[in-house]
Amino acid sequence: MTSSPTPGLTRLNAVADSAARAALREICTSRTWASALLARRPFPDTAALCAAGDAAVAALTAADLAEAMAGHPPIGRPAPGDPASAREQRGMAGAPADLKARMLAHNLAYQEKFGHVFLICATGLTAEQLYDAIRNRIDNTPEREREIVRTELGKINRIRLTRLAEGPPEAVATPVPDDGGAPP
Repeated sequence: MTSSPTPGLTRLNAVADSAARAALREICTSRTWASALLARRPFPDTAALCAAGDAAVAALTAADLAEAMAGHPPIGRPAPGDPASAREQRGMAGAPADLKARMLAHNLAYQEKFGHVFLICATGLTAEQLYDAIRNRIDNTPEREREIVRTELGKINRIRLTRLAEGPPEAVATPVPDDGGAPP
């Protein structure tokens, strides 16, 4: 059984590549990931969009993965003015000061060890769960951690893609003249 496209997905399918690319790069900052999804448009439904997103995450190189992670703020410090970041990290918002301080110290140690932010799908997790996760993952090898990050990125992207597809059509920018597919 196939469902019809939702308003946000209909708009994503219809806009110029430049507008679709901009919307997709809000979800994941990897140019390779966004290009892979653009190449598969139009999507018949949200499930197909998410499946394409999953396939694109699986195909990311280490450099592409690093580019994607660079678009994520550290846990406990959502990007200012970014409602998605604040919503996703809501579990840290009301954490006690001592837990926030411990999380910051672990974030810094994690970044020192792995060279990138601690990436986790924080949606629905409490501050304690986030802190436990970073404590458990800091002892991973870089190779193991890269695969965990890939899985977490996939989860984040699925949530964001679903929100985009099922949201209002205004969630996708107004069409602009196509730029020939050049990344922003």
